[in-house]
Amino acid sequence: MRKLLAIIIAAGLLLALSVIFAAAEDGAAPAGEKAPAAPETTAPANSAAKEGGQVYYLNFKPEQSVQWEQLAKRYTQQTGVPVTVMTAAADTYEDTLRSEMEKRQMPTLFQVNGPVGLRTWRDYCLDLSGTALVKHLKSDEFALRENGQVLGVAYAIETYGLIYRRDLLEKYCALPDAVIRQPEEINSFAVLKAVAEDIQKRRQELGVEGAFTSAGMDASSDWRFKTHMANLPIYYEYRAGNVNVSDAIQGTYLDGMRSLWDLYLQNATCAPTLIGARTNEDALAEFALGEAVFYQNGTWAYDGLIEAGLTDEQLGMLPIYIDAPGEEEQGLCTGSENYWCVNRKASEADISATIAFLEWCITSDEGRQALAHEMGFVTPFDTFGDAYTADNPLQRAANEYLAMGRTPVAWSFTTIPSETWKNNVGDALLEYAQGTGSWEQVRTAFVDGWAEEYRAANGR
Repeated sequence: MRKLLAIIIAAGLLLALSVIFAAAEDGAAPAGEKAPAAPETTAPANSAAKEGGQVYYLNFKPEQSVQWEQLAKRYTQQTGVPVTVMTAAADTYEDTLRSEMEKRQMPTLFQVNGPVGLRTWRDYCLDLSGTALVKHLKSDEFALRENGQVLGVAYAIETYGLIYRRDLLEKYCALPDAVIRQPEEINSFAVLKAVAEDIQKRRQELGVEGAFTSAGMDASSDWRFKTHMANLPIYYEYRAGNVNVSDAIQGTYLDGMRSLWDLYLQNATCAPTLIGARTNEDALAEFALGEAVFYQNGTWAYDGLIEAGLTDEQLGMLPIYIDAPGEEEQGLCTGSENYWCVNRKASEADISATIAFLEWCITSDEGRQALAHEMGFVTPFDTFGDAYTADNPLQRAANEYLAMGRTPVAWSFTTIPSETWKNNVGDALLEYAQGTGSWEQVRTAFVDGWAEEYRAANGR
């Protein structure tokens, strides 16, 4: 049953507010203000068809690949404009993008993850000022700017944390001498640790195999830890220093990340020595089958969880805690690493077709329905009213923490200097888990590696 469910999930998935820089470079509008409107550059869809334009979208998100393909097909049926959607395999987007950009038929639409990604691809990014994408942004802070140009536009605001099985956690809360009486009492690392260890101790009584799903470190899953878990110590260090980016990290909060990593490893569905071969599909299957109570992931995982047979009533989400000062007032991790960029090196006809397609995506009923309800995106565009607002228990959890006055954790990981840094940290985390490496190696990859990769990326 578990293998079958994993196959179903894998087929369904196919392959998983950030630190955003609305920089006040020359000509840029101040952060939070709308940029002055430039002349409209959007070409009508039928005009694009007459001009022979076409769209080639290199999609970053495997979780929504099927929905994008279906939306592209509907658009082509309506307009006659060919739209091709290709989705990169998990953890291969940059390599795939480099390869595709060398081909005669390059992507006309691609994405970067923020300022660091923009640094690599800025020469390919069309200035989107004056397009419907920019005009319909709720805030100029969702525009990725450089030297007065809008080179990228955020299209999805997402949230991650500790997804939990509400039914299983409430079952635990009802046990005699349970550490907590309701899930909402988990508001710090100390409480999370006490609950997780008690669940692990009483797992037979609860009918689970572990408090946490396996912390898979293969390419489909390792980003949950080398990037998303690693975000927490970066965020708290930035916050303490009142900065948004840095050429060096001190590792002030790394001990807290170690405590969390140890908690994951020692209270999971499998031994730490096995995580090198475990996948995100394994973790999702464990969670869906009721083998684990907690699963670190985000709002993008919702469709996969429902496809695996879970219901809204079974799902909730908690913040990720690393024993940082004041974390009781912390909310979920909310932001974006999803910025659409239009390839300025494409033909004029293809550029017009691509801009028209994006305008249709954010203004038409079909496009808004697909983005909000089929893909589950929370978008930054003013065209998405109440009828086109994603509504699921994971997104509701984010809104509830905001309503309680909790401070969202910014996606500081968008300032990580390189993919090499992430991979080195991931390798060190795996070796530590398997007993073949020390925590000092993790610290070295985290701290020394940051300085080295920052210098390399910035030509220093």
